Amino acid sequence: MNKNDLEQNVEKKLVKINLGCGKVILPEFINVDSIELPGVNVLHDVNDLPLPFDDASASEIHCISILEHVDFVPLLQDLHRILTSGGSVEILVPHFSSPDAYRDPTHIRYFTAGSFDFFVTGHKRDYYFDFRFSNVSHKIQFEKRKLFFYNYALEWFVNLSHDMQSWYEKTPLRAFPAQGIKITLTK
Repeated sequence: MNKNDLEQNVEKKLVKINLGCGKVILPEFINVDSIELPGVNVLHDVNDLPLPFDDASASEIHCISILEHVDFVPLLQDLHRILTSGGSVEILVPHFSSPDAYRDPTHIRYFTAGSFDFFVTGHKRDYYFDFRFSNVSHKIQFEKRKLFFYNYALEWFVNLSHDMQSWYEKTPLRAFPAQGIKITLTK
C-alpha cells in the first residue's frame, strides 16, 4: 500500500464484511446474510449484485462457506471492487474430495487448491478475467480429531508447498479426503 492509499484509508472509515454470515456473527464486522437472523446487520442476497457497499470501502471480507452456493466469479469481481488496495478476502470452501462438498444439495461448485489462482496477476491464465488480485495463499484443511489422528501429519505434509497440494490432488493420496480449503486473496 503506498502513502496516498494509506492517507485515503485514514480519511475514510474502512469496514470489515462478513458475507453470508448465517449464525456466525463476527464483532467489528458488518454481518451480511439473505436471511434475517439475530446479529445480521445487512439483509442482502449475494446473488443480487452489486453488493450494497461503496468502491474501495472494505479492508477485509470474510466468505466462509458461501462461494460453493453461488456463481462465484461475478461475486468475486464485486468483492474486488469493494476492497481497498491491500485489502483481503478470506475464503473457506469445501475441497472437492470432501464428502461435505457433495452432501449439501445447495452446493453448486467444488474447489481445488488452485481454483483461485486464475484471479491473480501473473497466473498463466490471468487474462480470463478483467480484474486481478495481487496475491493468493491457500491451505488445504483436513478434519482433525482422535479418529483421524493421521490428518495432523497429512495436513502439514500436503501444505509444504503449492506443488505438494497439487500432487495430493492428482494422486491416490486423496483417498484421505480433505475437509476444505482456506484461501486468502489480497488486492
